[in-house]
Amino acid sequence: MFDVDGTLVDSNYLHVHAWRRAFHTLDRPVDSWRVHRALGKGSGKLLSTLLGDEDAKRVGDEVKKLHSRFYLETAELLRPFDHAPELIRALAAKGVRVVLATSAGPDELDELRRVLGVDDVVRDIVAGHDVEATKPDPEPVLVALEKAGTAPEDTIFVGDAVWDVRAATKAGVRTISVLSGGVGAAELEEAGAIAIYDDVAALLADFEKSPLAELFSRPSGPPAVRPAPA
Repeated sequence: MFDVDGTLVDSNYLHVHAWRRAFHTLDRPVDSWRVHRALGKGSGKLLSTLLGDEDAKRVGDEVKKLHSRFYLETAELLRPFDHAPELIRALAAKGVRVVLATSAGPDELDELRRVLGVDDVVRDIVAGHDVEATKPDPEPVLVALEKAGTAPEDTIFVGDAVWDVRAATKAGVRTISVLSGGVGAAELEEAGAIAIYDDVAALLADFEKSPLAELFSRPSGPPAVRPAPA
């Protein structure tokens, strides 16, 4: 199970810029670092975090539309992180069911799928419109588990945000974290990540020794559960 923004696709800072432009347009300036800290949450939770519940209700729909417009204007800058497609294909070749779990809206998701180019080997995709509660709520992970037809103990989530770890942990799924989204290793470890890599290229380089190997190296039975770092 993979998050997409900041994990497979280099898009987080495009999101920061788009949100900042949207807030600026509506005369609600928000510091870039605060926007970045909220990335990974669904847009509704992000807006409540940054604007407060009441203001988010007043201008939320307009901010979301502006963000999507500004973000799509930069879509030509989107690129998969090095070896992201190769990692997905390596897992699929091992018989592992790969599901993408993202908060992206339909237009944004189309662009992410375009740059990744792995639709032919991805089992399914859970997007923002598929769930009522977004990360860090566990619903996106639970829906992804249902689509994949796998048990939590037989699943690993790969993501870049603390919110990914928290959502997966609530669903009983272990998380490998990557630093490519801009969140520090200490914070991800404290949230409960079982392993941390610089990016998916580093994870692919360690493919046969990483926790991912538990998904395809055992002849039978569920993978062993590794305890979170102390």
